[in-house]
Amino acid sequence: MVLIGSQTLTAGLRHRAGRFSSRLGSSYSSPCWRVVAYYSTGAAVASPKKAAQHHSVAVNGKTYETDSWFNTPSKILESTSRRLHLQIDHPIYITRQIIESKFPQPTFKSYNDFDPVVSTAENFDSLGFPADHPGRSKSDTYYINSTTLLRTHTSAHEAQLFRASSSPGYLISGDVYRRDEIDRSHYPIFHQLEGARVWDRTKVPNGDIVKAIYDDLAKLPTHNVQVEDPNPPHHVERNPLQAEYHSAAEAEAVSAHLKRSLELMVVEIFSRAKQAAARQDPNYVDEPLKVRWVEAYFPFTSPSWELEVYYQGDWLEVLGSGVSKQEILIKAGVPDQIGWAFGIGLDRIAMLLFQIPDIRLFWSTDERFLGQFRGVSDDLDQLKRFVPFSKYPACPKDVSFWLRPTSAAGGNDKRGNVHDFHENDLMEIVREVGGDTVEDVKLVDEFVHPKTGRKSLCYRVNYRSLERTLTNEQAVEMHEGVRRKLVERLGVELR
Repeated sequence: MVLIGSQTLTAGLRHRAGRFSSRLGSSYSSPCWRVVAYYSTGAAVASPKKAAQHHSVAVNGKTYETDSWFNTPSKILESTSRRLHLQIDHPIYITRQIIESKFPQPTFKSYNDFDPVVSTAENFDSLGFPADHPGRSKSDTYYINSTTLLRTHTSAHEAQLFRASSSPGYLISGDVYRRDEIDRSHYPIFHQLEGARVWDRTKVPNGDIVKAIYDDLAKLPTHNVQVEDPNPPHHVERNPLQAEYHSAAEAEAVSAHLKRSLELMVVEIFSRAKQAAARQDPNYVDEPLKVRWVEAYFPFTSPSWELEVYYQGDWLEVLGSGVSKQEILIKAGVPDQIGWAFGIGLDRIAMLLFQIPDIRLFWSTDERFLGQFRGVSDDLDQLKRFVPFSKYPACPKDVSFWLRPTSAAGGNDKRGNVHDFHENDLMEIVREVGGDTVEDVKLVDEFVHPKTGRKSLCYRVNYRSLERTLTNEQAVEMHEGVRRKLVERLGVELR
């Protein structure tokens, strides 16, 4: 199910006219002495202008025709072969392994090697995405051509598995791709795991699906973790029952099985995190684990819930879940089935589990990183927290620019057009030039000219390498490349 958010942050902003010109600094070879740093590759990426000249592109040994929709940089295409969730002893693999251990075969079957290239029908249409949904836009999604893309969620394979009905439950894990902002918790490639469990009205004893579900619930283990679940199983306005398809008793049975299953999974994850912390920190203070269910809305489940965990003094949103929308099962050709689904972000859970401070580290091939997890896949009791191994300084640089006057984003609503500025386009340019040397990009100022109505934006690009100290000269060179491409690609006017 598409139950994991689109990874967005909102920055608080203040601006004053004329204050922000691009902060390039002098071009001598000296380090930028600021704070800590992590990972860098700096690989080059194909530009959109060059991409338009392609007629075909190869992804994982398959060749695809391209057209005007093609917007996938070469670095993204090259990364499709990395498959971190299948690399033994990688933190993403270990996290997947822990989760899968709570959904045993034969009830659940795991699918971990679906190809990330899918059709728009699989990624959007099969799940009921409307034609004008923003997720379909080129500013959000990496396209190969107008009908083919890199999946934005593992749910692109959901209808296929519902249709096959080869097991009562399934798990899907894989790499997913979204154009997004740049910071320590966001990356254009991340990993999802989703699961589903169904029951068939025509196959349960005596046709009593409620009893069948509760009988299966009774077979699940129990736990002793405190659970807060103050809301009713469904609510006519906040969390509605699918009354056209499910009775209240059916929905309540499904939700009870869902909640116990996911509680067991989360208890396993965070119990291992606490054990790792206690082994490495003699001053670690153990707190009782608590979880709570929060009403939520997702387009593909109803009623729906988020599960939160109280860990290290804060409530953390862990996953989204709910009773599967019957329309999806009907469209998949299995109208007699009902069940639940959930989705969880593996990268975020791995960052919590291993205390990894920067998502770029997952893509490191440095033995100082990978060697810390060697052997854990064979013995999960050896799981331990990540130990930082470098503290290289940051080199922050600002870039300020006026948006095009013919853009609605630039302040001229009457002449808005398809060239409107989108922040993700800026992020792609920064990634192309700086690669993983860029730690984060933040909008720090915006200003609308009181007479012309034109808008000015100022972004701070924080360059920081895991492998070496960047000199000011190196950072300036990359930043000048960013400035040039902003003018070439987006038509902005630098300040």
